[in-house]
Amino acid sequence: MKRAFQGLDSGQLLLICAAGLVAVAGVAHTAAVGLDRPEVAIGFGALIAVGELARLTMPGNREVAPIGAAAALGYTLLLDLATNPLRHSALQVVAVIAVGMVAGALPHLAVGRPPRLDAMARRLLTGALLAFAFRPLAGTLHELTLGERGTWWPALIVMVTLIALTLGIDVLIAAMLRAEQVRTAFRVAVSDEVRTAFPLGAAVAASGVLLALASHSMDLVALVVFAAPLLVTQVAFRKYAGIRATYLQTVRALARVTEVGGYVEPGHSRRVSRLSVAIGRELGMSEPELLELEYAALMHDIGQLSLRDPIPGGATVLTDPEQARRIAELGAEVIRQTGVLDRVADVVRRQCDPIDEDPPLSSRIIKVANAYDDLVGGSTDRDRAGAALERLRLAGGSEYDAACIGGLARVVDRAPSHRI
Repeated sequence: MKRAFQGLDSGQLLLICAAGLVAVAGVAHTAAVGLDRPEVAIGFGALIAVGELARLTMPGNREVAPIGAAAALGYTLLLDLATNPLRHSALQVVAVIAVGMVAGALPHLAVGRPPRLDAMARRLLTGALLAFAFRPLAGTLHELTLGERGTWWPALIVMVTLIALTLGIDVLIAAMLRAEQVRTAFRVAVSDEVRTAFPLGAAVAASGVLLALASHSMDLVALVVFAAPLLVTQVAFRKYAGIRATYLQTVRALARVTEVGGYVEPGHSRRVSRLSVAIGRELGMSEPELLELEYAALMHDIGQLSLRDPIPGGATVLTDPEQARRIAELGAEVIRQTGVLDRVADVVRRQCDPIDEDPPLSSRIIKVANAYDDLVGGSTDRDRAGAALERLRLAGGSEYDAACIGGLARVVDRAPSHRI
């Protein structure tokens, strides 16, 4: 459990504390007054636990539990089972979600895979927010659906409206946390969350609404009917995440060929990649752009494999511009042979272009990061880092992009001395 708290910033700790207080309040209240319709609470709690047990990590290191989230949403929006109204309170919803999440997390803890506490806290608070907004209206909405001219439209409109508001708040909270964690602009973090997390959230929301509505006529059988397609969907997401992780590992392995062959210093590609991504975040690049930048930075020196005699230390910053450009073009040709990394190949090809030829921002970032690492290497000496930055500034203008140098300076200044 100690590992789960390591590396958390103040925003994450505040979120976890808030979720903990809400969970304690929900469990204490439910223990005092008792469970309303225990069989329903246990059924949905079990599905939430299964969802937490099958959680997965999506691109951007986002931990999600679609099945658990859909089950929590369905329990929050339940109006009745087989026309029998349900009167469980918002605090009971919070208690069921909290207990289900803890039950699903215990097997992971037992094998040394602690959950992301901030991600769990966000899921709990999102469910609690929706429950406190919707449950007081549940009785009125149920009467509207079963009256003489009963219709589900009022309930559906209220559900969709409250879910949209809750998803919007969740995106803003996630963006604030991410902006702090990865040092990116808040507007960029919001854009990334909307692009990456919102589609999955919308799919989960639709599943939760359908689960709640289906329970009106299908009773608890709806849990089983809806669990199957959700499981299939989650398996597909897990395969996608696994393929993406394998893809990045393959690129990293390919990038190490230049190090194993003695063309560049050990760790050079990895350091340039990390520096490039950090500079990209400083300059407000989105996650898809950062992923392309990471691929290109890892393979920016692969063209050196074509050299008969390696450059001393692999420092292309010390070679003449024509040779550096030829290395970049050869590397781009190697990457283009994959057939799927054309944009990355273009970034690598143009990394040595003069500024007045308007190379892509990713190419300019890699050029600055590569030059800095060629000069500093794995050294942790602050004076050496300062001298390298000053050299890049003096060589600026047509050689290096001033904004990229400024971003590099902020990254280096913020990093601990042992991680420069």
